[in-house]
Amino acid sequence: MESADRSNNPPRKEVIIIGAGPAGAAAAAWLARAGHAVRVLERSHFPRFSIGESLLPRCMQHLEACGLMEAAAAGGYQRKTGAAFTRRGEHRVIDFRDKFSDGPGTTWQVERADFDQRLIEGARAAGAEVEFGVTVTGFTPARPAQSDVTSHAQGPRLTLADGRELEAAFVLDASGYGRVLARLESLERDPRLEPRMALFGHVHDGIADLAPPAEGYRRDNILIASHPTHPDVWYWLIPFANGRASLGVVGPRELIEPAAEDDAQTRLWQWVMEEPRLAELLRDARPANAVQSLGGYSADVSRLHGPGYALLGNAGEFLDPVFSSGVTIALESALRAAPLVARELTATRDEQRPDWASEYEQPLRRGIEVFREFVTAWYDSRLTDIIYHPEPHARIRQMISAVLAGYAWDTANPFVSASRRRLTALARLTAPEQTLAPDAVPESDSLAGLSAFGRAASVGENR
Repeated sequence: MESADRSNNPPRKEVIIIGAGPAGAAAAAWLARAGHAVRVLERSHFPRFSIGESLLPRCMQHLEACGLMEAAAAGGYQRKTGAAFTRRGEHRVIDFRDKFSDGPGTTWQVERADFDQRLIEGARAAGAEVEFGVTVTGFTPARPAQSDVTSHAQGPRLTLADGRELEAAFVLDASGYGRVLARLESLERDPRLEPRMALFGHVHDGIADLAPPAEGYRRDNILIASHPTHPDVWYWLIPFANGRASLGVVGPRELIEPAAEDDAQTRLWQWVMEEPRLAELLRDARPANAVQSLGGYSADVSRLHGPGYALLGNAGEFLDPVFSSGVTIALESALRAAPLVARELTATRDEQRPDWASEYEQPLRRGIEVFREFVTAWYDSRLTDIIYHPEPHARIRQMISAVLAGYAWDTANPFVSASRRRLTALARLTAPEQTLAPDAVPESDSLAGLSAFGRAASVGENR
């Protein structure tokens, strides 16, 4: 990952970024620190509520690379060391510090209203111009100069709701769920994930004051709980440093959707009371804000770039809240795109311009596809069987921990380079009802084979 560097003093050409969330702030900070003129257009006014509150350790490298670590650290957020899982009385913890990939093993759990504001203010301090309350209503991609006529190249153009028209040197769409360019350019396509719905809100959790104390509960873990009778329904509990927590339930729309909008609070707590561990932990909890709903949240696009523009984070693709990959993908996309934009702006010949397909879209999607495989494996029970296996192989557990910690681009990890095959093979061997004879599966997929694979990986043979 490249770090911003002012030493080359590139010419100041304006980059316009749509959206001031983590992806927009990171890209703006990187480009501004590299000496480029940057303008961020944000539809809402900060601070504003958002979910996506449990970061992954990979994010810490992103924040360092774009120069926003100091601004973020000033928030004093709840430290996060891993993920706790509970299902029908079984409990497991995946410690992100015990992982296959190099890099940080801890991160934060954040209230996004505060976190996002700190990031965009950090980008502004780096030199980016930020406008709030601005809505983009139209877009025209860049047009190259025509060699056989007297026309000049034209940068991408944005039309704003206030009547302004802006021409940019390059546009980055970090509009999140707004998906501005995906809609204006008709890029949306089937996300290849089942449509689901989430109910969520913040609570004063009261867990620290429980008597007797909550056994085995740690605020430095996100808690992911599975419904005891509906395997496709799960919950999150994300503790913050101030005694509040984010609480949500996710499942098929026909199960989750409240009968009326004002019934969302009641519906969420009905679901919570059906999961014994959450009901115990939250018996003294009080709502801290109104419960919200989000349905059909998964999204994908046919391409992540075009003439004079690129899509970042949720503006291009969003998978699912399980495993908290959203902010990681957003920051990863920003830190992959920003150096390419800098090259685009300073290139004097076509051969100096980046190849956005091979240098941005393809590598970014490879990591997203790893997360997609893990999300799919969660809902079809392959991954839950693996997580709850009573005797996990230590090295394989470290490889899975690394992916769940956000290191989905580390191709040295076999669960990155061959996610579907590895997860499927391992799930066949860890399924509760599965009893396998030693020769029931090929050696490469047998318990002995997987154990040997785990041992070999520890000395680099499968790297």
